[in-house]
Amino acid sequence: MSTASLSAYPVVHLLVCGGLALGACAAILWALLRSGLAWRLATDIPNDRSLHTRPTPRVGGWGIVPVAVVLIWLVAPALWLPALLAALLAALSQIDDRRGLPARVRFGGHAAAVAALIAVYPADVPWWALAALAVLLVWLVNLYNFMDGSDGLAGGMALFGFGGYAIAASLPAQAAQATQAAHPDPALALACVTVAGAAAGFLLFNFHPARIFLGDAGSIPLGFLAGALGYWGWREGVWPVWFPALCFAPFIGDASVTLLKRLLRGEKFWQAHREHYYQRLVQSGLGHASTAWVWYLFMVAGIMLAIWALQFAVLSQWLVVAVWAAVLAVAGLCIDRRWRRHASRSGQS
Repeated sequence: MSTASLSAYPVVHLLVCGGLALGACAAILWALLRSGLAWRLATDIPNDRSLHTRPTPRVGGWGIVPVAVVLIWLVAPALWLPALLAALLAALSQIDDRRGLPARVRFGGHAAAVAALIAVYPADVPWWALAALAVLLVWLVNLYNFMDGSDGLAGGMALFGFGGYAIAASLPAQAAQATQAAHPDPALALACVTVAGAAAGFLLFNFHPARIFLGDAGSIPLGFLAGALGYWGWREGVWPVWFPALCFAPFIGDASVTLLKRLLRGEKFWQAHREHYYQRLVQSGLGHASTAWVWYLFMVAGIMLAIWALQFAVLSQWLVVAVWAAVLAVAGLCIDRRWRRHASRSGQS
C-alpha cells in the first residue's frame, strides 16, 4: 500500500463515520418534527429573557445523543464509559426538561458522572490537580446549556469543537512531537468525528431560523463529552491540557466571564438572563445568523491556532494561549461597547 493510500485510509473512515452520524441524526430529527412528536417531548416557551419569539421544540438531544452513543460504542469501544455516562446524563436531563428537577439533583448527577470518569480513568497527576480538573469538567457540562439560546450557536460550537478534536487526534506523531504524544489516537478521532457529524445533522434544523433547540437532554451530554473526550486526549498524551480549552474558548470565555460579572454584582447567577455576549450581539441588531457566523469565525480561528501551536515548544504553546485569550478579551470589550451604544440609542428613542 502506498504512502498516499496509507494517509487517506483513516480520512475515509472519518468521513464515512461523520457522514453516517449526520444522516442518522438529521433523519431522527426530521421524523420528530414531521410527526409532531417533537412538540410533545419538550417545547421551549419564550419569555422576556428569550431571544426567540415563538415556541420551539427542544429535542436536539433526541437526535445527537443516541446517534453519538451508539456509533461510539461501535467504532471506538475503548470510550464506552464516556458514551454511557453521556446517555445517562441525557436521560436525567430529559426528566428535567419534562418535569423539572431540583438543582441539587441535577448538579449531583453532573458531578457523579465526572467523578466516575476520573475514578475509572485517573490521570497520573496529584490528587489536587484531578480535583481541580473535576470542577472544570462539571462547569463545562453546564456551560453548554447556557449557550443554547441563539440559532445555530450551540450546534456550530459542537461541529467545530469536536471537529477540531478529531483533526488533532488524527495528526501523525511527528507533527505532535512538542506535545510528547507517542502516536495519534484513531479511536478518539472516530468518537469525536461522530459527535461532530451528529451536531452537523442537528445544525441543519438549528441554524436561523431555528426549528429546534438542543434542550437539556442535548446540551448537558454535549458539554460532558466536550470535557470527557478532552480529558481522555490529555490523559493519553494526544494533546496538552490547554488544547480542549482553546478549541471551545469562545463558549468557555462567554459563559465564564458572564457568570463572574453576575457573581460580583451579587445576582442570582442560576437564573435565566440576557447578558451573554452572544445575546448582546443579537439584541444590538446583528441578528441570529450574523452572530452565529461571528462565533464560527472565532471558533475556526481558535482551533486552527491550537492545532498549529501543537508543533511548538511548551513555553511557546502557552504564549499562544495567552495571546488568544487577550484577543477574545478585546472582542468582549468591543461587544460591550456596541451594546452600550445600542442601549443608549434605545433609551433616547
